[in-house]
Amino acid sequence: MDELVKQAMAKWPNVPDCYGWLGLDARGDWYMRDDTVQSLGDFPAHKGAKLAHDKLKAFIARNYQADATGQWYFQNGPQRVFVELEITPWVWRLDGDGRVLSHTDEAARAQRCWMDEMGHVYLETNLGIGLVHSMDVGMAAEHIESGLWVPQSVRLCDIPQRFGYVLSPHAAHG
Repeated sequence: MDELVKQAMAKWPNVPDCYGWLGLDARGDWYMRDDTVQSLGDFPAHKGAKLAHDKLKAFIARNYQADATGQWYFQNGPQRVFVELEITPWVWRLDGDGRVLSHTDEAARAQRCWMDEMGHVYLETNLGIGLVHSMDVGMAAEHIESGLWVPQSVRLCDIPQRFGYVLSPHAAHG
């Protein structure tokens, strides 16, 4: 977490949490969801504006974490901005050397591989559960075919509870 964020939290400890304004899709992209978008319906059916500013995305990535209940958020100064998740809190990118990187550019170590009934590939890592990015499914298939990863079956609807995260903190908050 950024030092300036920690300082802001200490200076303003009672800032209300923010719900529904930020989303993370299955490709690891962040979306800003203003009042108009939120009034249209839930994420991901109504995503909002894709964030394109590299420094803003890097700031979010550095300050992205989960609370004790499995709700993921971005600590924006003194305010927690809870994140609506399309599928998982992490989206993994694979490279030719077998490295696994998160959508926040953090290195991760694959511990288990999972596959749902739709054919989506997930990796359970030292950081948590995440979906393999759609552009990297070919590399994931190579790892599976070579025996490096042996996928276990999981139902898509069971993944959040099984791995302890909340898809929609906004809905959970009421």
